[in-house]
Amino acid sequence: MRNNITLECTECHSRNYRTNKNKKNNPDRLEFNKYCKFCKKHTVHKETK
Repeated sequence: MRNNITLECTECHSRNYRTNKNKKNNPDRLEFNKYCKFCKKHTVHKETK
């Protein structure tokens, strides 16, 4: 039921984080405010394919 997903920074478009989610509970794409080591600040990270 749980699928692995990759989170991508919205500013520099680098794929920094990997996590998993339950598609039954969260069918839409996830967004987190996380630290990007390339931008050196907290940015919004969105789920990619």
